[in-house]
Amino acid sequence: MTPAVLVLLASAPCVYWTQGIESRGALEAAAIKRLCVPPDQVDTWRRAGFTVSPITEPELAAREPLPTPGVTARAGLASPTRSPWIVANGWRFMRAPAAKYVYTVPAGKGALAAAEAFAYGADAVLKVDPADLASVGTMMTFLDGLPAADLSPVADLAIVDDGSPLTAEVMNLLARRNLLFQVVQAPLPRFRVNIVMGSAAYPREEAADPSAFTQKIRSQLTDEQRTLRVYGSEVVICRLTGDGQRMRLHLLNYGGRDIEGLRIRVRGTYRSGDAYVAGAGRLPLQDQIVADGATEFSLPRIATYAVIDLK
Repeated sequence: MTPAVLVLLASAPCVYWTQGIESRGALEAAAIKRLCVPPDQVDTWRRAGFTVSPITEPELAAREPLPTPGVTARAGLASPTRSPWIVANGWRFMRAPAAKYVYTVPAGKGALAAAEAFAYGADAVLKVDPADLASVGTMMTFLDGLPAADLSPVADLAIVDDGSPLTAEVMNLLARRNLLFQVVQAPLPRFRVNIVMGSAAYPREEAADPSAFTQKIRSQLTDEQRTLRVYGSEVVICRLTGDGQRMRLHLLNYGGRDIEGLRIRVRGTYRSGDAYVAGAGRLPLQDQIVADGATEFSLPRIATYAVIDLK
């Protein structure tokens, strides 16, 4: 089994908790069952029926800190298109799938952080505001109830990782535009588009204009050849996995507000599908059509996270 598949088999992240056993009631009320706690508290919490992993302060400090996911203003950046600036960590997980991460998120962001880490199979610890326990617990329960799927990531293009901040920013831009990519160490012949920053085809200066640069990549790929297209939102970022017979699509809404009528197009013929929507449960796909070698459907509503299984 490849590392790319192994990372998808990781469980949902655990909540880092330093309060004593007297806080058990708050965690049980929130249906949070999985904790990361200091080593001297492990036995106590296990006896209370929780699934517990020990983590020391040095181990926690050694994890890569992640920015809070969501939509934010970007200081010093004037945008004539007024497109929202999304802070998302999926490209970081793709760039370093074996790394260990930690979120420290304010109230209102814990559920999105949990869903984001799960969608990418990241080894992440959540430090959440106690006010978020209920929403995080609801999300964890939803994640635990999803059907298992050991599918490999789907990509339409490759980007050679030279370790530079510029290449990192390009990965970020591609992810935000839902241009599916694979991080590689050298160009792969199976991809028509291989991005090598600093090459004649992709001069570094071009990335100074993010919109124009991503439009160039999109034009090279062509919309007809894209495996995935999303209509109706600029704040939903997707991760697509599959094996030729099945597809699993993760939808993460970074906007903080419910989205109605999201339309999705996936290349390939899929006659059946299930939507699992956090906060709403299992829902039917709406207006599903199969034509011209692609499958299109709509979601009635998405709050923070949804998973679509296509067969």
